[in-house]
Amino acid sequence: MLIEFCLRAFHYGHDTSLFIPYPDDTSKLVMNRYASEPYFSDSINATKGYIEPFDKVKKANTLRIFVLGESTGEGYPYFHNGSFHRWLQYRLMRELPQSNIEIINLSLTAVNSYTVLGFGKQLADYHPDAILVYVGHNEYYGALGIASTSRIGSNRFLINCLLAMKRLRIVQWLNNMLSLLKPAAGRTNQDIRENLMKRMAGKQQLPYKGEAYNKGIRQFSENLTELCSFYSGKKIPIFLSTVFSNEKDLSPFISAPIDSPLSALKIYNQGKNEYARGLYTDAKKDFIQAKELDMLRFRAPEAMNQIIKEMGSRFNFVHIVDSKAFYEQHALHGVLGNEMLLEHVHPNLFGYALLSEAFYQSLKTHKLISPGVGNLITFNELLKQMPITKIDSLFGSYQIMMLKSGWPFNQKIAKDFKVGNSLSERLAGPLSVGSITWRQAMDDLYSQSMKNNDEAEALKATEAIILDQPFKPSNYLFAGRLAFDTGQEKKAEFYFKKCYALDPSPNITESLILFYIKTDQPEKALPYLKVMTEKGEGQNLINMQAIVDILVSDKKSLENQQLNKKEIMSKISADYLKLGEKKLAMDYLNDKK
Repeated sequence: MLIEFCLRAFHYGHDTSLFIPYPDDTSKLVMNRYASEPYFSDSINATKGYIEPFDKVKKANTLRIFVLGESTGEGYPYFHNGSFHRWLQYRLMRELPQSNIEIINLSLTAVNSYTVLGFGKQLADYHPDAILVYVGHNEYYGALGIASTSRIGSNRFLINCLLAMKRLRIVQWLNNMLSLLKPAAGRTNQDIRENLMKRMAGKQQLPYKGEAYNKGIRQFSENLTELCSFYSGKKIPIFLSTVFSNEKDLSPFISAPIDSPLSALKIYNQGKNEYARGLYTDAKKDFIQAKELDMLRFRAPEAMNQIIKEMGSRFNFVHIVDSKAFYEQHALHGVLGNEMLLEHVHPNLFGYALLSEAFYQSLKTHKLISPGVGNLITFNELLKQMPITKIDSLFGSYQIMMLKSGWPFNQKIAKDFKVGNSLSERLAGPLSVGSITWRQAMDDLYSQSMKNNDEAEALKATEAIILDQPFKPSNYLFAGRLAFDTGQEKKAEFYFKKCYALDPSPNITESLILFYIKTDQPEKALPYLKVMTEKGEGQNLINMQAIVDILVSDKKSLENQQLNKKEIMSKISADYLKLGEKKLAMDYLNDKK
C-alpha cells in the first residue's frame, strides 16, 4: 500500500478510469485517453477514442446515449462525422430541438467484448437513456482475444482479476519493468510501423469449429450475457446490433488448400461464378460459407449474430437492431459487397448513414424518441444535409489505401499516385498522416471558403464543427448567420435558438431578435425583446419593443382584415422602415407580401 501511495503521489503510471473531468470545463466529463490500457498487454497498441464531453450533472431535458463497440462503432476510417453516431446525432439534434442531445461514443479500434463489458458496466452510474452496441468482429484478434498478441488466457475470472489489478500503479510499474527485460530475454520488439491488424494478430490460422474458434464464440457469449443481464436488471435499454461484413468482394485471407473440402477459396470462387450467372441466393450461401472457413478471422462467424439475437429473447430491455438484415435490404441482390463496404468490415459513408438509420428506426420503434412531425428528417434528406465534407471522404480513402498497402491485403499503392491540388486534397493529405488535426482542417476549410465567398461550404464546415463540439455557443451563432445568408431560414432559426439556449447573453439575444425581424416574424421577436428590456439593456431596445408591439398589432389586423388592407400594408411598411428594414418595408408597400 505504501508503494502504491508513493507511486500515485509522484504521478507514476496512468489513471485508467473510464471518465475524467474535462480540462476545459470541469462541470463536464470526458473519456479518459488511458481507459483502454488495462485491456492491452502492450500499451503501445492501446487505442484512444473520442473527446466528447458531457455534463457531470445530467440536465432535465437531456437525451443521453452511450455507444460501445469496435472500429466500426468508432467510424473507421472516417471517424468524426463519418461515424454512424454523428449521423444519428445530427438527425436527433434537428428532430428534437428542445432536447439536449448527448451521444457519447466509447468505441475503440482493436477491442472486443471484454472492453465493451468492462466499459459498459460502468455506465449505469451516469444515467444513460440508452446504450448502443456494435461488437463481434474482433473476438479473436482484439485486445484479450483468443488468438491476439495481447492474449492472457481464456479463464474469464482470472482475466477480470488481472484487469482490476492493472489499474494499480504498482502493477503498471511491474509490467513496465518486465517490458524492459523482454529484449534481453531474446524476444523481439513489435514493429510499430506495421498496421495494428498485424500487430494484434497472434495465431493467424484458426480452423472452422476448432478449439480456438469455439473459445472465441464462448467468450463472446459469456461477456455479452453478463452485459445484457446487468442492464436488464437495471432496466436500462440496450440496443444491440447484428454485425455485417463483405461477402461478395473479399477473397478469403487464408484458405485451406484448394483440394480440401474446407477450402474457403474454392467455395468463394464457386460463389463468384454463381453470382455472375445470376444465381444470387446460391452465391450468397457460398460467400457466407467461404467467410466461415476463412482461417484468418477478421470477420465475425455467423454464430456471433445468433448469440446477439438470443440476447433479445433472453433479456428484457435488450432490443436487437438487425443491421445486417437492414444492409441486405439495400444491397444489390441482397449480397453485401463493395457498394457499402470499403474492405472486410468497415462501411463507406453511405454504409455508416445506413447503420445510423437502423439504430434510429429501432429507437423510434421502442419509443426512446418521438420527433414532432414538423421536425422529421427523412433518410434521403439526411443524406443531403449531413455536413460531411470532401476532406472527410478523402481522408477515409487515404486511410483505406494505407491500410490495404499492408498485411493482410498487401495491395501496394500505385507508384504514380499523387495527392491533387484542390483545397480538400491539400488538407486531407496532411490530415491522413497526422500533420494536422481534423479541427485544423475544418478551420482552414471555413477560412478559405469565406475568402472564396463560398458561404455554403463555410456553413458545412461550421456544422461539422458543431457536431464535434456541440457545447460551444459561438459555433451555432456562425452557423445561424451563414444559414440565413444562404437562404436557409428554418436552419438559421434552429441554430440561433440553440445558441440562445446555451448562452442567453445580450449579444446572442439581439441576434435572435434581428433574425426574427428580418424574416418578418416580429411576434417571435417580441418575447425576447421583453426579456431584454426587463433587464434594462438600453433605451434603443425599449424603442424597438414599442415599434415591434405596434408591428405585431398591425399584422394581426391584416390577418383579421379589420381595416382597409392597403392602409394596413402601408402602416406595416412604415413600421419596418422605422426598424431599418427597407426591403421588408418596400415589399409591404408594393403588396409583395
